Amino acid sequence: MTDSQAPDKAPDKAPDKATDKATDTTGTGKAGTGTVGTNPLAPAPAGVRTAADVVTPELVAHLTKGVVGSGRTANHTPYTGEKLADLPESTPEDVAEAYERARAAQHAWAATPVRQRAAVLLRFHDLVLARQAEVLDLIQLETGKARLHAHEEVLAVAIAARHYGRTAPSYLRPKRHTGAIPVLTRVTELRHPRGVVGQIAPWNYPLELSVGDALPAFAAGNAVVMKPDTETCLTALWARDLLIEAGLPAGVFQVVLGDGPVVGPEVVRHADYVSFTGSTRTGREVAQGAAARLVGVSLELGGKNAMVVLEDADIDKAAAGAVRACFSSAGQLCISVERLYVHEAIADAFLERFAARTRAMRLGTSLAYGADMGSLVGERQLETVTRHVEEAVAKGAKVLAGGVARPDIGPYFYEPTILDGVEAPMAVCAEETFGPVVSIYRFTTEDEAVERANSTPYGLNSSVWTKDGRRGRALAARLRTGTVNVNEGYAPAYGSVRSPMGGMKDSGLGRRHGSEGILKYTEAQTVAHQRLLPMAPSLGMDHEQYATFMSRSLKAMKMLRFR
Repeated sequence: MTDSQAPDKAPDKAPDKATDKATDTTGTGKAGTGTVGTNPLAPAPAGVRTAADVVTPELVAHLTKGVVGSGRTANHTPYTGEKLADLPESTPEDVAEAYERARAAQHAWAATPVRQRAAVLLRFHDLVLARQAEVLDLIQLETGKARLHAHEEVLAVAIAARHYGRTAPSYLRPKRHTGAIPVLTRVTELRHPRGVVGQIAPWNYPLELSVGDALPAFAAGNAVVMKPDTETCLTALWARDLLIEAGLPAGVFQVVLGDGPVVGPEVVRHADYVSFTGSTRTGREVAQGAAARLVGVSLELGGKNAMVVLEDADIDKAAAGAVRACFSSAGQLCISVERLYVHEAIADAFLERFAARTRAMRLGTSLAYGADMGSLVGERQLETVTRHVEEAVAKGAKVLAGGVARPDIGPYFYEPTILDGVEAPMAVCAEETFGPVVSIYRFTTEDEAVERANSTPYGLNSSVWTKDGRRGRALAARLRTGTVNVNEGYAPAYGSVRSPMGGMKDSGLGRRHGSEGILKYTEAQTVAHQRLLPMAPSLGMDHEQYATFMSRSLKAMKMLRFR
């Protein structure tokens, strides 16, 4: 099992800063708009803490205690490419042992009253907010993202913990339904935990897309065996440690580490339900593995998300929103925007403002607030971004901002990039870049914008900008994506945790958040109690009389508006 979005390997050594030069992507003979000394894209001030200050041997030993692993591996920081920590590595036998531990602990956890399980999430909520500085450092060091973007993960996890901590009892409570024969048939719907959930989490949001997805599984009474990406596993292990401090039994939350092709299939092979976030290609493999065992699966996969700016949009607000939508976490966000459709009447004015804001962004490695964007996660992502941009420029696209790597800041830094004049068959037109690159397209009518925005096999997220809220919501309903944001890029829909979030088409199966986000971790059971009379001829009726009686009863129930 492999994943194009998951490095699960040591990033390549940082390039020699003395000899690595910026690439000419403008066709002007210059080093692009990002050349040092000509662009405001300068490193943000350095933070006072280093990786060695944060990731101490004592911290690593504490966080990895209990991880089932008989081998050794390591993770690295994208900021420098240097090793962060030595880690245990799991074998297939270790994964099987982790499932044994989880199953042994799950029965008692499922027997714990749901309100007590939910209370663990509320205590976890408080701990995460109180100790967020710890995990912000870890997220930054493991992913390379700017601190503000790391903070998005803290917010998302806290919101999910609060929501399911408050609502799990109502989502899971027994529900009474009208029976086949009112009064005579009493029906109750029960919800049972599935058992042990196998979760495979990606590297790009190592807090939110690991423990954030596990919280409703725990609230529903399940145990979890999680495989986080090795390069970002310290963040997930930190969250596990806080959940245990909040009252979660340690055995209920098992973590295994290792290469995706080795450990991933084993996680699927033993699971009672599978939760996966990653690339569409690997998602298909996960789905096939789960289907072979007839276990359920939820998948959040890739996206080629579109932003539509209508002619009546507030141009300044749309330009500022486009920066957030396109370049948060260096574009390594499944719901970030990679295609930007602008009405031709405002395209020039919008692009002038958007490009100016993009060029003014600050790149940096500081473990503090201040940088507007951080690093790509590793060599694979840098290669994809570079290939997409250089191929597009070679085929006629124009760089309006960015377009060059920044090894002077760190080995995997790449400037936020705007490409105009993108057309098929340029790879950036259709393939998911998963980096700080957005392509610009002009349109003349709403119908054209909708058709072009929908012309992709993906369907995860989209964005609409207009001063007319009713118009924006009407257009949003025509877009084939699981979430649509009006006058913002992605945060409102994702943060509205009472509502489902997930993808259409090749962007996935199932949903996180809301009732679907917790009920997917349960098995529904219907208990029907027949009273007084059987579902068969009785009271002296023969078969024909019973059939006539039941037919008349059905007509009466329709007239009485029974459901």
